[in-house]
Amino acid sequence: MNDITGDPREIATLLAIMARLRDPDGGCPWDLQQSFATIAPYTIEEAYEVADAIDRNDLGDLREELGDLLLQVVFHARMAQERGAFAFADVVAAICDKMLRRHPHVFAGASVDGVEAQTREWEAHKRRERDAAGEADTSALAGIARGLPEWQRALKLQQRAARVGFDWPGPEPVIAKLHEEIDEARVEFAAVAAAADDAQARDRLEDEIGDVLFVCANLARHARVDPGSALRRANAKFERRFRAMEALAAADGVSLSQLPLQAQDAYWERAKAAERA
Repeated sequence: MNDITGDPREIATLLAIMARLRDPDGGCPWDLQQSFATIAPYTIEEAYEVADAIDRNDLGDLREELGDLLLQVVFHARMAQERGAFAFADVVAAICDKMLRRHPHVFAGASVDGVEAQTREWEAHKRRERDAAGEADTSALAGIARGLPEWQRALKLQQRAARVGFDWPGPEPVIAKLHEEIDEARVEFAAVAAAADDAQARDRLEDEIGDVLFVCANLARHARVDPGSALRRANAKFERRFRAMEALAAADGVSLSQLPLQAQDAYWERAKAAERA
């Protein structure tokens, strides 16, 4: 069996660094000022930077970003320890216990038939844990965190509903539904244009835009494509091409901001053509 213990010395050093930063007697003023709420956005940001390093296949950067993400765990654990709630060791113990408990096919001699079966068993374990904790919510959608990015929460809601059979049979009806939602959004755009100060019209438009995005997430799920990853790729592509547009315009001695849309579109097509080439 492979060794799964590791060397604790580096972790001990990191914990000592964080304790020193949070020491009221000579610690860092910025670190001392922080709370769970103020650090939470940084935790989310670091998780996305890990995902970005993975997308770029930059393993050196991934090492750095994983360290930054680990620091977030240590930071939260230190603040909890100061309140007498729990410490870093408790966090480690809890996740070790959970991983051993939820992988009986690895650590307890049980068997599981493939990845999909393991996913179902994982969810069953989570359900049993919620039941044991006395959770009153018995919905198939119970336990989906409200703090997730909304695209990710949409995906989880759809996955849970699909497990009880509430799902389209394939991508074609999802695409048809997407066209339907776009048509409904078009109607509400017209309503807002006709009555710009109508708050109800704007609310209806927001609802329809939300429906379009929700169906897009469902389409990604049927394609087995992560919508966050797909959007990151689209963002990267747009940024790459827009920067190329700016460079092409600058080479011609002009600024994009001074050009009409038709001329800007011409630079966009040139950027696309250069990328394909």
